[in-house]
Amino acid sequence: MDIGLRTPLLDLFRTGEVTADVRMLAAQGEISPRPLEQLALLATLTSDDDAEIRRVTEETLARIPAKVIAGLIAGSDVPAALVEFFVNRGIEAAPIAAGDGVEALVDTDATDYGEEPATEEDKLSLLAQLAAMGVPEKVKAAMKGSREMRAVLVRDPNKMVSRAVLSSPKLTDAEVEMFAKMGSVGEDVLRTIAQSRAWTKNYGVVSALVKNAKTPVALSMMLLGRLTAKDIKALCTNRNIPEAVRISAKRRISDTQK
Repeated sequence: MDIGLRTPLLDLFRTGEVTADVRMLAAQGEISPRPLEQLALLATLTSDDDAEIRRVTEETLARIPAKVIAGLIAGSDVPAALVEFFVNRGIEAAPIAAGDGVEALVDTDATDYGEEPATEEDKLSLLAQLAAMGVPEKVKAAMKGSREMRAVLVRDPNKMVSRAVLSSPKLTDAEVEMFAKMGSVGEDVLRTIAQSRAWTKNYGVVSALVKNAKTPVALSMMLLGRLTAKDIKALCTNRNIPEAVRISAKRRISDTQK
Protein backbone atom coordinates (compact mmCIF):
# COMPACT_ATOMS: atom_id res chain seq x y z
CA MET A 1 0.00 0.00 0.00
CA ASP A 2 1.25 3.48 -0.88
CA ILE A 3 -0.01 5.96 1.70
CA GLY A 4 1.81 8.89 0.12
CA LEU A 5 4.34 9.74 2.82
CA ARG A 6 7.97 9.49 1.71
CA THR A 7 10.73 8.80 4.23
CA PRO A 8 13.87 6.65 3.94
CA LEU A 9 12.43 4.07 6.34
CA LEU A 10 8.94 3.94 4.86
CA ASP A 11 10.30 3.53 1.34
CA LEU A 12 11.98 0.28 2.36
CA PHE A 13 8.75 -1.08 3.84
CA ARG A 14 6.73 0.07 0.85
CA THR A 15 8.99 -1.64 -1.68
CA GLY A 16 9.10 -4.93 0.23
CA GLU A 17 12.79 -4.76 1.18
CA VAL A 18 12.21 -5.46 4.89
CA THR A 19 12.40 -8.94 6.40
CA ALA A 20 9.41 -10.41 8.21
CA ASP A 21 11.03 -10.21 11.66
CA VAL A 22 11.57 -6.45 11.34
CA ARG A 23 8.07 -5.94 9.90
CA MET A 24 6.67 -7.78 12.91
CA LEU A 25 8.60 -5.51 15.27
CA ALA A 26 7.06 -2.52 13.52
CA ALA A 27 3.60 -4.10 13.69
CA GLN A 28 4.02 -4.61 17.43
CA GLY A 29 5.09 -1.02 18.01
CA GLU A 30 8.69 -1.86 18.90
CA ILE A 31 10.00 0.40 16.16
CA SER A 32 9.03 3.92 17.11
CA PRO A 33 9.98 6.58 14.57
CA ARG A 34 8.42 10.05 14.60
CA PRO A 35 4.65 9.86 15.29
CA LEU A 36 3.37 10.58 11.78
CA GLU A 37 5.92 8.21 10.29
CA GLN A 38 4.88 5.46 12.70
CA LEU A 39 1.23 6.03 11.83
CA ALA A 40 2.05 5.73 8.13
CA LEU A 41 4.15 2.64 8.81
CA LEU A 42 1.29 0.92 10.59
CA ALA A 43 -1.13 1.90 7.82
CA THR A 44 1.26 0.35 5.30
CA LEU A 45 1.51 -2.89 7.30
CA THR A 46 -2.26 -3.39 7.31
CA SER A 47 -1.84 -4.73 3.77
CA ASP A 48 1.24 -6.84 4.49
CA ASP A 49 1.46 -10.23 2.73
CA ASP A 50 1.77 -11.96 6.11
CA ALA A 51 -1.63 -12.47 7.78
CA GLU A 52 -0.13 -12.53 11.28
CA ILE A 53 1.63 -9.22 10.70
CA ARG A 54 -1.65 -7.72 9.47
CA ARG A 55 -3.46 -9.01 12.59
CA VAL A 56 -0.85 -7.62 14.98
CA THR A 57 -0.81 -4.30 13.13
CA GLU A 58 -4.57 -3.96 13.56
CA GLU A 59 -4.23 -4.63 17.30
CA THR A 60 -1.54 -1.97 17.59
CA LEU A 61 -3.58 0.58 15.65
CA ALA A 62 -6.55 -0.12 17.92
CA ARG A 63 -4.47 0.95 20.93
CA ILE A 64 -3.94 4.44 19.52
CA PRO A 65 -6.74 6.82 20.59
CA ALA A 66 -8.80 8.06 17.63
CA LYS A 67 -8.36 11.61 18.96
CA VAL A 68 -4.57 11.33 18.62
CA ILE A 69 -4.83 9.99 15.07
CA ALA A 70 -7.30 12.74 14.14
CA GLY A 71 -4.87 15.39 15.34
CA LEU A 72 -1.95 13.92 13.46
CA ILE A 73 -3.71 13.58 10.11
CA ALA A 74 -4.96 17.17 10.35
CA GLY A 75 -1.52 18.54 9.48
CA SER A 76 -1.24 20.51 6.24
CA ASP A 77 1.65 18.35 5.05
CA VAL A 78 -0.09 15.00 5.60
CA PRO A 79 -0.62 13.14 2.29
CA ALA A 80 -4.23 12.83 1.15
CA ALA A 81 -3.82 9.04 0.83
CA LEU A 82 -3.00 8.71 4.53
CA VAL A 83 -5.93 10.91 5.53
CA GLU A 84 -8.24 8.87 3.30
CA PHE A 85 -7.00 5.63 4.87
CA PHE A 86 -8.22 6.72 8.30
CA VAL A 87 -11.36 8.44 7.03
CA ASN A 88 -12.35 5.09 5.57
CA ARG A 89 -11.91 3.68 9.07
CA GLY A 90 -14.20 6.27 10.58
CA ILE A 91 -11.58 8.76 11.82
CA GLU A 92 -11.89 12.27 10.40
CA ALA A 93 -9.08 14.83 10.62
CA ALA A 94 -9.38 17.13 13.63
CA PRO A 95 -10.17 20.85 13.15
CA ILE A 96 -6.74 21.71 14.56
CA ALA A 97 -3.53 19.77 13.87
CA ALA A 98 -1.74 18.14 16.79
CA GLY A 99 1.57 19.85 16.08
CA ASP A 100 4.93 18.58 17.34
CA GLY A 101 3.89 17.80 20.89
CA VAL A 102 2.82 14.21 20.26
CA GLU A 103 5.11 11.62 21.82
CA ALA A 104 5.65 8.15 20.33
CA LEU A 105 2.26 6.69 19.46
CA VAL A 106 3.05 3.16 20.55
CA ASP A 107 6.29 2.08 22.18
CA THR A 108 6.49 -1.50 23.38
CA ASP A 109 10.30 -1.69 23.39
CA ALA A 110 11.41 -1.77 27.04
CA THR A 111 15.10 -2.26 26.26
CA ASP A 112 17.51 -0.20 28.37
CA TYR A 113 20.06 1.26 25.96
CA GLY A 114 22.12 2.85 28.73
CA GLU A 115 23.84 6.20 28.94
CA GLU A 116 26.30 7.80 26.56
CA PRO A 117 29.73 6.11 26.94
CA ALA A 118 31.97 8.20 29.16
CA THR A 119 35.33 6.47 28.66
CA GLU A 120 37.21 4.66 25.90
CA GLU A 121 36.50 1.42 27.71
CA ASP A 122 32.77 2.24 27.59
CA LYS A 123 33.02 2.93 23.86
CA LEU A 124 34.75 -0.40 23.21
CA SER A 125 32.06 -2.14 25.24
CA LEU A 126 29.39 -0.38 23.17
CA LEU A 127 31.02 -1.46 19.90
CA ALA A 128 31.08 -5.06 21.12
CA GLN A 129 27.43 -4.81 22.17
CA LEU A 130 26.36 -3.51 18.75
CA ALA A 131 28.47 -6.07 16.89
CA ALA A 132 26.65 -8.86 18.71
CA MET A 133 23.21 -7.56 17.69
CA GLY A 134 21.13 -8.88 14.82
CA VAL A 135 19.40 -6.53 12.39
CA PRO A 136 16.12 -6.26 14.38
CA GLU A 137 17.99 -5.29 17.56
CA LYS A 138 20.13 -2.80 15.64
CA VAL A 139 17.04 -1.19 14.15
CA LYS A 140 15.55 -0.68 17.61
CA ALA A 141 18.85 0.69 18.92
CA ALA A 142 19.07 3.06 15.94
CA MET A 143 15.64 4.45 16.84
CA LYS A 144 15.99 4.67 20.62
CA GLY A 145 19.65 4.29 21.51
CA SER A 146 22.26 6.87 22.43
CA ARG A 147 23.93 9.42 20.17
CA GLU A 148 27.05 7.25 20.16
CA MET A 149 24.99 4.26 19.02
CA ARG A 150 23.57 6.27 16.14
CA ALA A 151 27.06 7.39 15.10
CA VAL A 152 28.09 3.73 14.80
CA LEU A 153 24.87 2.34 13.30
CA VAL A 154 24.58 5.00 10.58
CA ARG A 155 27.66 3.32 9.06
CA ASP A 156 26.09 -0.14 9.13
CA PRO A 157 26.10 -1.78 5.66
CA ASN A 158 22.48 -2.86 6.12
CA LYS A 159 20.26 -0.10 4.65
CA MET A 160 17.48 -0.93 7.08
CA VAL A 161 19.75 -0.07 10.01
CA SER A 162 21.23 3.14 8.60
CA ARG A 163 17.81 4.41 7.51
CA ALA A 164 16.42 3.67 10.96
CA VAL A 165 19.06 6.04 12.34
CA LEU A 166 17.80 8.76 9.98
CA SER A 167 14.23 8.18 11.21
CA SER A 168 15.11 8.32 14.92
CA PRO A 169 13.02 10.87 16.85
CA LYS A 170 16.19 11.60 18.86
CA LEU A 171 18.25 12.60 15.81
CA THR A 172 19.51 16.21 15.91
CA ASP A 173 20.59 18.59 13.15
CA ALA A 174 24.12 18.51 14.58
CA GLU A 175 24.23 14.74 14.12
CA VAL A 176 23.00 15.00 10.54
CA GLU A 177 25.76 17.50 9.81
CA MET A 178 28.28 15.10 11.37
CA PHE A 179 26.98 12.24 9.19
CA ALA A 180 27.25 14.45 6.10
CA LYS A 181 30.96 14.90 6.83
CA MET A 182 31.68 11.18 7.29
CA GLY A 183 33.63 9.37 4.62
CA SER A 184 32.64 6.07 6.23
CA VAL A 185 28.87 6.25 5.69
CA GLY A 186 27.18 4.63 2.72
CA GLU A 187 26.27 6.62 -0.37
CA ASP A 188 22.62 5.84 0.41
CA VAL A 189 22.86 7.82 3.67
CA LEU A 190 24.41 10.85 1.96
CA ARG A 191 21.81 10.73 -0.82
CA THR A 192 19.00 10.61 1.72
CA ILE A 193 20.38 13.62 3.59
CA ALA A 194 20.94 15.57 0.38
CA GLN A 195 17.39 14.95 -0.80
CA SER A 196 15.82 16.17 2.46
CA ARG A 197 14.57 19.75 2.25
CA ALA A 198 14.49 19.95 6.04
CA TRP A 199 18.12 18.96 6.51
CA THR A 200 19.52 20.95 3.60
CA LYS A 201 18.10 24.14 5.09
CA ASN A 202 21.16 23.85 7.34
CA TYR A 203 24.13 25.47 5.59
CA GLY A 204 26.57 23.27 7.48
CA VAL A 205 24.90 20.15 6.09
CA VAL A 206 25.01 21.49 2.50
CA SER A 207 28.68 22.46 2.83
CA ALA A 208 29.61 19.08 4.35
CA LEU A 209 27.84 17.17 1.59
CA VAL A 210 29.59 19.06 -1.22
CA LYS A 211 32.97 18.53 0.46
CA ASN A 212 32.35 14.81 0.99
CA ALA A 213 33.92 12.76 -1.81
CA LYS A 214 31.31 10.01 -1.33
CA THR A 215 28.34 12.27 -2.05
CA PRO A 216 26.95 11.42 -5.51
CA VAL A 217 28.38 13.95 -7.97
CA ALA A 218 24.98 14.97 -9.33
CA LEU A 219 23.82 15.91 -5.84
CA SER A 220 27.02 17.81 -5.06
CA MET A 221 26.60 19.80 -8.26
CA MET A 222 23.00 20.56 -7.36
CA LEU A 223 24.01 21.87 -3.93
CA LEU A 224 27.10 23.76 -5.10
CA GLY A 225 25.16 26.88 -6.00
CA ARG A 226 23.98 27.25 -2.41
CA LEU A 227 27.47 27.76 -1.05
CA THR A 228 29.04 31.14 -0.38
CA ALA A 229 31.60 32.50 -2.83
CA LYS A 230 34.31 31.94 -0.22
CA ASP A 231 33.47 28.26 0.16
CA ILE A 232 33.16 27.73 -3.60
CA LYS A 233 36.59 29.28 -4.07
CA ALA A 234 38.05 26.92 -1.48
CA LEU A 235 36.65 23.96 -3.43
CA CYS A 236 38.73 24.93 -6.46
CA THR A 237 41.87 23.63 -4.75
CA ASN A 238 40.27 20.81 -2.78
CA ARG A 239 41.82 17.57 -4.07
CA ASN A 240 39.53 15.41 -1.95
CA ILE A 241 36.42 16.08 -4.01
CA PRO A 242 35.56 14.70 -7.47
CA GLU A 243 37.17 16.48 -10.41
CA ALA A 244 33.77 17.36 -11.89
CA VAL A 245 32.77 19.24 -8.75
CA ARG A 246 36.09 21.07 -8.61
CA ILE A 247 35.80 22.12 -12.27
CA SER A 248 32.25 23.35 -11.70
CA ALA A 249 33.43 25.40 -8.72
CA LYS A 250 36.16 27.00 -10.85
CA ARG A 251 33.61 27.89 -13.54
CA ARG A 252 31.36 29.54 -11.00
CA ILE A 253 34.22 31.63 -9.65
CA SER A 254 35.27 32.55 -13.19
CA ASP A 255 31.70 33.58 -14.10
CA THR A 256 31.43 35.88 -11.10
CA GLN A 257 34.69 37.61 -12.06
CA LYS A 258 33.58 38.50 -15.58
